[in-house]
Amino acid sequence: MRVALRLASVPLAALLLAAILMSRGLEREVPPRPAAAEATGRLHPIGVLRPMAVEERRRALGERIFADPRLSGDGSRACASCHDLRTNGATANRRDLGLDGQELPLNTATVFNAAFSFRFGWEGSTRSLEAHAETLLRSPAIMGASPDMVVKRLSADPFAVAAFYEAYRRPPDKEALLDALGAYQRSLVTPGSPFDRWLAGEAEAITPEEQAGYALFRSVGCTACHQGANVGGNLFQRHGIFHALATPEPQILRVPSLRNVAVTAPYFHDGSAATLEEAVRGMGLAQLNLVLDDGQIASIIAFLRTLTGSYRGTPLASPP
Repeated sequence: MRVALRLASVPLAALLLAAILMSRGLEREVPPRPAAAEATGRLHPIGVLRPMAVEERRRALGERIFADPRLSGDGSRACASCHDLRTNGATANRRDLGLDGQELPLNTATVFNAAFSFRFGWEGSTRSLEAHAETLLRSPAIMGASPDMVVKRLSADPFAVAAFYEAYRRPPDKEALLDALGAYQRSLVTPGSPFDRWLAGEAEAITPEEQAGYALFRSVGCTACHQGANVGGNLFQRHGIFHALATPEPQILRVPSLRNVAVTAPYFHDGSAATLEEAVRGMGLAQLNLVLDDGQIASIIAFLRTLTGSYRGTPLASPP
């Protein structure tokens, strides 16, 4: 699940209508916003929409399972193998390797703030974190296992059995396994970015230069697709509408979140953009038919850097 850039690719009127309808659905759930937030239209701070109350024992169990190599068929990897929570929630690889040693077809997206997305995976093929976890477990290339296989392994471990009894009042089973993984992932949010603090009314949280970058980001049309609490993640879009961009397949993708985008290189579904500058330049041409100059690119990037939040009090960072 890696953050990347994806802008408008269908007629603007249709995009704006879809965005308005979607934003109205979200705004029913949020309290009145401060003046800075009103000025941003459809963007909201992390944590404003649907506070994610997670039962702590289930979250803690999910955290342990997330890092357990018994999740994979050959015992060689866990979720945390490709989602490094000490840095950016993903890796620095263009594409990670599958169990067969070959590159996976899609870039690994960050797991941070994934719970705010309306669908999961680059193609948005699953509707819940639990269903997505099961899909990944069953993938021959990614985990090469199954929920039943993992449950059998955990059931042979007295400590794991005790943890499931504590969290669910029953021994390990498929539903509890997937629920624990989902509960943990819902806790992986990164509030406190400079942009969020500005949205909340802290006028000096971002500089005038960064505010100018955000104004440019809006004026060229980026917010038609990158909107809501996750600055993306809430609609599908076609890429390469004006000019080719990255690998042509799959053509339709879930618009990724731009949260923490400054620390989640490389970009795009195939990891083909090594730098944020390359990604912004490519998106402007491919999705907007705009040739952005160096100054405009630098200005937009200045804004994008304000979207980096913190996990457990520590700002996210690029992998070494």
